[in-house]
Amino acid sequence: MLLQYHQAPKVSFKKPIGSVSVSGHKFVGCPMPCGVQITRLEHINALSRNVEYLASRDATIMGSRNGHAPLFLWYTLNRKGYRGFQKEVQKCLRNAHYLRGRLTSAGIGAMLNELSSTVVFERPQDEEFTRKWQLACQGNIAHVVVMPNITIDKLDDFVNELIEKRAVWYKDGKRKPPCVASDIGQANCLCELHK
Repeated sequence: MLLQYHQAPKVSFKKPIGSVSVSGHKFVGCPMPCGVQITRLEHINALSRNVEYLASRDATIMGSRNGHAPLFLWYTLNRKGYRGFQKEVQKCLRNAHYLRGRLTSAGIGAMLNELSSTVVFERPQDEEFTRKWQLACQGNIAHVVVMPNITIDKLDDFVNELIEKRAVWYKDGKRKPPCVASDIGQANCLCELHK
């Protein structure tokens, strides 16, 4: 059962965190790369510097900023609204759980934190497959971030192709799927040792 959005822990600077960063172009859907970073004043003071020709202090990360990005971010936030984002988050979480279920049903070790849309699983053995699906890989694992534009059909296409490829990669028995227990936990690993 998925947790409802109101059961997610609140992010607050009452907790011992230094900053919060949000990408505006990934989940939010702005048409250009942009983001927002909120941080404690002591971190801003360490980063900011006087700019003589502006006669003020600059606290931006790059020393400059795109004036269009905040407009697009504001527009997108207002167009979708709180309820629109709630629906998109729930869809992403449902689809991420669906993807994890399909992978584990196929015997592929996979992990998903309950309030995340990132599914971590064993690394595919084919770079062409990895590039085609734009997978982020490190060591023995890869991950998929299930975004609002990802449909069940797209997830099914991905898993079906992965299953077909695995049958080729491991057909002769000389190569075995990697053990990913140290990466995603023993309970999530479906290698021969942990089945």
